[in-house]
Amino acid sequence: MTFDQARVKLEESRPMTAHPSRWRRLRPGDWAVRLGAIALILGVWEFFGPTLNKLILRPPSDIFRAFFELVANGELAEAMSQSFRELFGGLAVALVVGLVLGIASGRWRFVYNAIDPLVSALYSVPAVALIPLLPVAFHSIGDPPRIAAVALFAVFPILINTQQGVRNVDRQLLEVARSFNTSERRLWTDVIIPSATPYLLAGVRLAIGRGLIGMIVAEFFIGLVGLGYLIISYENVFRIDRMFVPVIVVATVGVLMMGFVQWLEGRIAPWLKKEQ
Repeated sequence: MTFDQARVKLEESRPMTAHPSRWRRLRPGDWAVRLGAIALILGVWEFFGPTLNKLILRPPSDIFRAFFELVANGELAEAMSQSFRELFGGLAVALVVGLVLGIASGRWRFVYNAIDPLVSALYSVPAVALIPLLPVAFHSIGDPPRIAAVALFAVFPILINTQQGVRNVDRQLLEVARSFNTSERRLWTDVIIPSATPYLLAGVRLAIGRGLIGMIVAEFFIGLVGLGYLIISYENVFRIDRMFVPVIVVATVGVLMMGFVQWLEGRIAPWLKKEQ
């Protein structure tokens, strides 16, 4: 019996539920509930919005009109281009650094002991407190310190989740692999990476949310540009309808990106459906 056959038999021997993927795939009824809940919230907001202080909150119809105003004058497109450049640059840096350090510290005890105190300390410190130091470190108030800010916010969920995924590999699979004298490369491709993938993807989903927060906070503190600039500038003149446009854009981008990661999870890690 080969190692691959033994691995398949071990996977098949694990208990599974009768309908393992029913919560993984959204049915038409699920979408109806989700969209209905959003419609209900918007309806209540629209109905009671005019009765509230317009300096604090505007109804969705006003925000909808403000959205097209900002699209028409080009402000929203310019701000989104600036912000997304920072966001995707920072997430790319966080993904590379988090993966490398997470894998290394999860696989080798020496690396884990060397970086764990530093990771714990930096993760405990409010990242907002470190952002004013980034322009000084980079000698710039341009994109590099804002990209670094996004990476600072996003790297720890990826690093910690990847580390735990590598450390929590099924011991039975490792024993089977070693009993067949599996090479280190096959050990990674056949056992460690597939086992750590759910942890990594969970870390990426957390990193997206934190990265969006880091993007806006960095734009508040460093240069005042992008979507963060729109929020501050329209808040200062009490144009709450326009202020909410970039806020809703950020929330929508977060939902879409996390949904994409969920879809990607089903494509690159289909075995998770059997385990859920």
